Amino acid sequence: MPAPYSQITIATRQSPLALWQANFIKELLLKNYPTLTVSLLTMTTQGDKILDTPLAKIGGKGLFVKELEQALLNGRADMAVHSLKDVPMVLPDGLILATFCKRHSPTDAFVSNHYASLDDLPKGAIVGTSSLRRECQVRAYRPDLQVLSLRGNVGTRLSKLDNGDYDAIILASSGLNRLELGYRIRTELPTQLSLPAVGQGVLAIECRDDKHLRELVAPLDDMPTRLCASAERAMNKALNGGCQVPIAGFATLNGNDLTMEGRVGTPDGTQLLKVVRQHRLTGDSSTWQAQAVALGNAVADELLAQGAGAILQVLYE
Repeated sequence: MPAPYSQITIATRQSPLALWQANFIKELLLKNYPTLTVSLLTMTTQGDKILDTPLAKIGGKGLFVKELEQALLNGRADMAVHSLKDVPMVLPDGLILATFCKRHSPTDAFVSNHYASLDDLPKGAIVGTSSLRRECQVRAYRPDLQVLSLRGNVGTRLSKLDNGDYDAIILASSGLNRLELGYRIRTELPTQLSLPAVGQGVLAIECRDDKHLRELVAPLDDMPTRLCASAERAMNKALNGGCQVPIAGFATLNGNDLTMEGRVGTPDGTQLLKVVRQHRLTGDSSTWQAQAVALGNAVADELLAQGAGAILQVLYE
């Protein structure tokens, strides 16, 4: 075990999903280092406190991570586990994303008690989501539906559906599966209909840029996931995107062929720009992450050439 860590503290949010994710990483660490002591430091973030406002209206980046990052910087915790889609593109000085764990399902899930799919919803049906990205793509596909804001943790959102506030809601498939609620998924939305968020389905470990911590978590890193996530995050960074704007980005790796799709749209779904590019990874594998970043930047450049900047500028004002 890399010295000098015999004891590790993981900072985590208090939601059931965040705790599942932190405990998942804790178990992986203990599997690799049976003598390691791992404890959790539970915290409440700004995003957890403001529950009556759509996320896009709160503004800012890192609504669900800033408090955790502060605990890393002041030494109260050694690492934090995040849903990668919640992590801003630029990290505070001294912190790194050390590990990208193998990706779980990246798709969006259609959840309803009365309808089997988005196609089955009657005209005027009410769909709940907290995401402008999902809202934009659902409206582009079904402009006749009402899309309303939906906040709270997974359990709260399901309760609002069960209370009849919505005809259907859209959630991340990975979150439902992690909480053993996969049975609530009626259909997983195909990526052609709803391209995932940048980093969706990926758990990332953020820690201080410390050689021993990096070595400690290195066995948990999954190279294909790292390459895909690096392309996605590069695109998002080039677009100056946070996690609360209608930007979608999804990369896949097939052999050495890295394919990246990016989308930018208006929340009302009337405009939806799409770019797909492919790159064959060549040369030494140590250069592959840089190649993935270049692919993400190229997708962003094409989206900007199509007019993505003007769409996003309106939202940032």
